[in-house]
Amino acid sequence: MAARILIVDDDAVQRRLIENMVKRCGYEVILVDSGDAAIATLCSSAGVDAVVLDLVMPGLDGMGVLDRIRDSGLNVPVIVQTAHGGIDNVVSAMRAGAQDFVVKPVGMERLQVSLRNALNASALKGELRRIRHSREGRLTFADIITRSDSMNQAMRTAQKAANSSIPVLIEGESGVGKELFARAIHGSGERCARPFVAVNCGAIPEQLVESILFGHEKGSFTGATERHNGKFLEADGGTLFLDEVGELPLATQVKVLRALQEGAIEAVGGRKPVKVDVRIISATNRNLIERVRQGHFREDLFYRLHVLPLTIPPLRQRSEDIPHLLRHFLSRFAAEEGRALTGISGEAVAQLSRLDWPGNIRQLENAVYRAVVMSDGDQLTLDDFPLAGMHPQPPASTRAAPLVLDPAPSLAPPAVIPDNEIPIAPLPGIGTFSMLTSGGHVRPLSEMEHEVIRFAISHYRGQMSEVARRLKIGRSTLYRKLDEACAPGHGGKTPL
Repeated sequence: MAARILIVDDDAVQRRLIENMVKRCGYEVILVDSGDAAIATLCSSAGVDAVVLDLVMPGLDGMGVLDRIRDSGLNVPVIVQTAHGGIDNVVSAMRAGAQDFVVKPVGMERLQVSLRNALNASALKGELRRIRHSREGRLTFADIITRSDSMNQAMRTAQKAANSSIPVLIEGESGVGKELFARAIHGSGERCARPFVAVNCGAIPEQLVESILFGHEKGSFTGATERHNGKFLEADGGTLFLDEVGELPLATQVKVLRALQEGAIEAVGGRKPVKVDVRIISATNRNLIERVRQGHFREDLFYRLHVLPLTIPPLRQRSEDIPHLLRHFLSRFAAEEGRALTGISGEAVAQLSRLDWPGNIRQLENAVYRAVVMSDGDQLTLDDFPLAGMHPQPPASTRAAPLVLDPAPSLAPPAVIPDNEIPIAPLPGIGTFSMLTSGGHVRPLSEMEHEVIRFAISHYRGQMSEVARRLKIGRSTLYRKLDEACAPGHGGKTPL
């Protein structure tokens, strides 16, 4: 998804001119005709990346909008425009928080440079804010970069849990940002001023797990030359984040369960329990239910941790986040490496957004870091990313020609991708769609609808909720149409 630009102007002709220029720059556009509508849009969940704002408007004018943006604490760059380019207007707009200033009628190149600079500066400012908040333990959900509906749903659930002490189990693949979510839950709750202590349970030697978690007394074992408090005591009053909790040894799981049940811990070599007040957030990239069935994880501890499960979707299921993540990572690494990079080419963004990214956000971040260091130009291009090593490419014969859907459904059933909600054909490429039969007549509407649904299911890898949302139909309607497509009149249960 491209950056989204809000255009605010009461002049319909001027709005249309700016809209055309912004779209030619490759951005999405939201149009409003008043200052009040602009504030309402910015305060909604529209996800605006930058604003092109007219200063002279009836009602709430441009200066009033800038004041409202500042008072609301919104972090969005604003480019103001007016037909009156006096120095007083420029100074007033900049003092009110404007990022840049253009005079009507603005040229295409001037607007493009202004938007690019504003977006890059905003991305860098956001990265610096996130780093500072993370170090200070004040990271919140506003610091998470996403435009995905599935991520927003998970964030809404997490926000409800933030102000309580309910145990949260964050599930998701490696690299999706589980610790970021945990820090946001801590930073948005009542314990934000208290410690956030993270423990990677899979990186601790088995013989030291108890000592690191619960502490030990001096002389309790060989090498214990002094007293150690342990992570539970360090997190007293705050949050203890148990990352990769499924890797805890069974013997340690017993002590963790007791600590959760009784609110007290006993150090190695200790003589009496010590009361602790700790909020537990755990995370895993393993299937804990399967670990329980296999006897590797205690069932009673599982239900203690699995009070509020949160699943973070992998990056391949929220590709609309990739362009925004690319811009933020580029800004950060370009600043760190002292590189004057202006952005990433549209071709590179489009190709990177189509990759599976098995390493998720961590892999994307490292790919951008490498590209920034190794690039020679002032803009990252497709050549700066080693795509072949990140994503299995289809055979050359299938890459060479675009997909052309047959005029009529093929009699031979296509190959099927297993483990989906329904059997689907492999993902087709982007190609043409024939509206005529081989005899030159218009194809039946139901037949073309069948082809569109087949393409959508393939394109979204069988994610039926996403298919229904993109086709703008209800999920029940989608299944009804699938049943109709598989009816005897359509050739029976042929995989879509």
